[in-house]
Amino acid sequence: MQVLTKRYPKNCLLTVMDRYAAEVHNMEQVVMIPSLLRDVQLSGPGGQAQAEAPDLYTYFTMLKAICVDVDHGLLPREEWQAKVAGGEENGTAETEEVEDESASGELDLEAQFHLHFSSLHHILMHLTEKAQEVTRKYQEMTGQVW
Repeated sequence: MQVLTKRYPKNCLLTVMDRYAAEVHNMEQVVMIPSLLRDVQLSGPGGQAQAEAPDLYTYFTMLKAICVDVDHGLLPREEWQAKVAGGEENGTAETEEVEDESASGELDLEAQFHLHFSSLHHILMHLTEKAQEVTRKYQEMTGQVW
C-alpha cells in the first residue's frame, strides 16, 4: 500500500489529489488480473448490485486513466477537446459559451473557481472511494482479505 509522503491541510486539494493517486496506485498493485473484474458489479446499499452501473473493470480502467491526468497534468485544451469530442458537437457549444461570456464581460471568476474547485474536490473524494471499493472487492474475490 502506498503511503502519503507530503503533508498538506486535510481538505487541501493537493491532499485529496495525493490520496486519490495513492489509492489508485494501491489498487493497481493489488489487482494483478484486471480481467477478473469484468462483469462484476459493485454492491450498493443493502448488498444489492446497482442496476445499469458499470462493472468493476470499467471502474478500474477509468480510475487509472484519470490518475494519469492527476499525476502528469492535463492535455493541452485543443488535444483534450479533440479526444473528448470524437465526433460530438459538445466542444463547439462549450467554446461558443465561453466566447459569449468573455464578450459580455460578466465573468465572475471567483465564483466559477469556487464552483469548479468544490466540484473537483467532491469528484476526487468519490473516485477515491471507488478505488477503495474496487480494491476491496478484488481482494474478496481472490481471498486476499485479512
